[in-house]
Amino acid sequence: MIDAVKEILIDEETIRKTVNDLAKRINEDYKGKNLVLLIILKGSSVFASDLARKLNMDVTLEFMQVSSYGSGSVSSGEIKILKDAQIDLNGRDVLIAEDIIDSGNTLNALVKLLQKRGANVEICTLLSKPSRREVQVDVKYTGIEIPDEFVVGYGLDYAEKFRQLPYIGILKREVYTN
Repeated sequence: MIDAVKEILIDEETIRKTVNDLAKRINEDYKGKNLVLLIILKGSSVFASDLARKLNMDVTLEFMQVSSYGSGSVSSGEIKILKDAQIDLNGRDVLIAEDIIDSGNTLNALVKLLQKRGANVEICTLLSKPSRREVQVDVKYTGIEIPDEFVVGYGLDYAEKFRQLPYIGILKREVYTN
């Protein structure tokens, strides 16, 4: 374990099982359809890669990078598109692959944007922090609900570090409060 991580919250085996369970449900719901798996960069890339390999249908991988964060880690409530989708999503079944849902502000704004573009949108998230929710977001596939802790690993970062960890760990408070 990395020194900056206080404890492992979700181990590799639990992550693997969760991804498999989510993929099974998605395979049942989208059987025979051509799905666009919309990967939200950067944090969702690890989760979405594992999920995509478990899907048994035609899948188009698409990427967006969005933010609603202003200074620090406080959500501004307005979406900023840093990298937009490169394909037309009008009339397509789009499944947003998200690493974690915290306040819900970014995802709520993104869903509205994609719906305006004519996409049929659903959400799949590996992690959810319902205690932090400011905006209710309709999530069709939720992996694991977690407590209000600062987590890293499996794509999640702090200052662009720790994404490579194979588990999800709780970051020591002194790492992000100094």
